Amino acid sequence: MLRATLDHLRALVAFDTRNPPRAIGSGGIFDYLRANLPGFDCTVTDHGAGAVSLYAVRGQPKLLFNVHLDTVPDSPHWSASPFELRMTDDRAIGLGACDIKGAAACLLAAAQVAAGDAAFLFTTDEEANDARCIAAFLKRFPIDDSRFAAVIVAEPTRGEAVLAHRGISSVRMQFRGVAGHASGAQALQASALHQAVRWGGAALDFVESQSHQRFGGLTGLRFNIGRIEGGIKANMIAPSAELRFGFRPLPTMSIEALHERFATLAAAEAIEHYEETFRGPPLPAGDVAEAERRRLDARDLADDLALPIGNAVDFWTEASLFSAAGLTAIVHGPGDIAQAHAADEWVSLDQLAAAAATYQRLLEH
Repeated sequence: MLRATLDHLRALVAFDTRNPPRAIGSGGIFDYLRANLPGFDCTVTDHGAGAVSLYAVRGQPKLLFNVHLDTVPDSPHWSASPFELRMTDDRAIGLGACDIKGAAACLLAAAQVAAGDAAFLFTTDEEANDARCIAAFLKRFPIDDSRFAAVIVAEPTRGEAVLAHRGISSVRMQFRGVAGHASGAQALQASALHQAVRWGGAALDFVESQSHQRFGGLTGLRFNIGRIEGGIKANMIAPSAELRFGFRPLPTMSIEALHERFATLAAAEAIEHYEETFRGPPLPAGDVAEAERRRLDARDLADDLALPIGNAVDFWTEASLFSAAGLTAIVHGPGDIAQAHAADEWVSLDQLAAAAATYQRLLEH
């Protein structure tokens, strides 16, 4: 089945689904999927802003597979075209090959040889941090009367069932300053850029203080200041500044409490605006008791499906959105996250072969 998987992967990689620029339409890659899912009832929905989903169902399955088809943009560091699949003795190289068109190719190959009931949700908004597709799906199929008992989100986990991962939150902050000549002593306090830098130092100190926190093999609070911009020139006090940062909490950490802390690390008069631009809950979602119950349900599911259970991971996936809605959710797919989002992104042939065989077995389960 590896040959069929690679044929599908070659076709999928050739479609430009970079996100941004959020210009993905309802044709192209979705026409290919529909053509290669004979016997499935396929529904394509355009949710706007490059968010398109394809729901494909055959029979009355209780297990849903979710795969995003959008990729990050390529970089100048690619050694060849990112849209042409290249092969070596042990790997397939191409944009999205690991994250996560490789998993999509495995599912297509498996569905064509396994005759069992199956349900797939393909989406194109995961890399935009704008989960319109899954939100619409969950609205269409409320959990109270859902046909599904569980979902597998096919992100790269080296073929292991991941039951837990961090949440994610992205923030845009605007700092307020008072314009003036930089020669004045007031520049130290009046500059919006100085306020942003002071806030950054306090935030880094706070994050360091959380290094003792633990959950399922994960440690501490992940944090990154991604961008600071503002000001006019070196001899002018910056009247405004914008800072963007993100953090990734452990499942036991309160995202609301963390926002309250970050929002008060600078004087109130220095902060013009504080806005969370994206939030993804951790996996499993819920308070401590609920998260533990859901983790045990996910463990039981992995055992029932004979999937090896791996460690919790630092990266975020949309499995947490299904978990927050009440579905048992696990993450399981071919590839290693270390190859995702990288120039000359690749997935090992052994991982593809193993995943395709596993998906075939699950579709016959």
